[in-house]
Amino acid sequence: MNTLAPILVTGNLPASVLDTLKRKFQVECHAEDRPMPRSKFLHAIHDKVGLLSMITDDIDGELLDHAPKLIMIANMAVGYNNIDLDAATKRGILVSNTPGVLTEATADLAFSLILGAARRIAEGDRMVREGRFTFWAPFHFLGRDVSGKTIGIIGMGRIGKAVARRAGGFQMPILYFSRNPLDKVEEEELNARHVPLNTLLGESDFVSLHIPLSSGTRHFISKKEFALMKPSAFLINTSRGPVVDEKALLGALQNGIIAGAGIDVYENEPAITPGLEKLDQVLLLPHVGSATLETRTRMAAMAAGNLLAGLQGEAPPNLINPEVLR
Repeated sequence: MNTLAPILVTGNLPASVLDTLKRKFQVECHAEDRPMPRSKFLHAIHDKVGLLSMITDDIDGELLDHAPKLIMIANMAVGYNNIDLDAATKRGILVSNTPGVLTEATADLAFSLILGAARRIAEGDRMVREGRFTFWAPFHFLGRDVSGKTIGIIGMGRIGKAVARRAGGFQMPILYFSRNPLDKVEEEELNARHVPLNTLLGESDFVSLHIPLSSGTRHFISKKEFALMKPSAFLINTSRGPVVDEKALLGALQNGIIAGAGIDVYENEPAITPGLEKLDQVLLLPHVGSATLETRTRMAAMAAGNLLAGLQGEAPPNLINPEVLR
């Protein structure tokens, strides 16, 4: 590969990562902390052999048609639902992601949402800042216990298991539902019990979602599932927004079907269903599951490493569509 071959980076990455790429390639970078505009993206991609993309980039057939020279897409995310994988594979384009590196940060955030929603942290912060904290009373501004309560984890992959490990520190009974149950040794290590989904929803005080987005998981949690949950239960979502029917979530919160929620991702991100922002019992974050300096730097470096490998004729370490190499 010509060392001056052009690549496109659609996010504002650390200089150390960009310098690594610049030693090998001619790098065009969208150096802004906001998604690259579609029109600019379509124009910039036309001569590029490599793309280091963000989860906010819509990489569909139209865009790929504008990229006749594209060899490799390195997505800086564990998820890749923003990429039309079939379209890329048909065109012989390698696609990679960044799994594993964000596990602990995302699990930390999931547990932050559990604690924050249960103990009304954001609501209390607003009260103090607005000067509404004027007295203490024994049954004023009550939250809910977390220690000893049952957590239901839907999706027991890397992040689900990391959340289970944290739940163990709070002496929480752990139920989980997963397409691929853990082996008995791992279940015993995590003190987790595999149960049917309906059982998990009916018995859990906190339901934490850790499933990928696919046609089979869109609206995985909707009106029917909320109806099975305890009125004292909380829903936590740090996976993908569309796995939850957001209008059904709004109704469940407004009608007291569940007690509250902690949400980091949204069905039509960055827009949220009108009305959610008015509810004190829902904690809303701006998609920051992996947003620590250490984790995002490692993600960027991993994505760059994937791209370098693919463009130098090697199999990228985190290749999603290996059939392209056959």
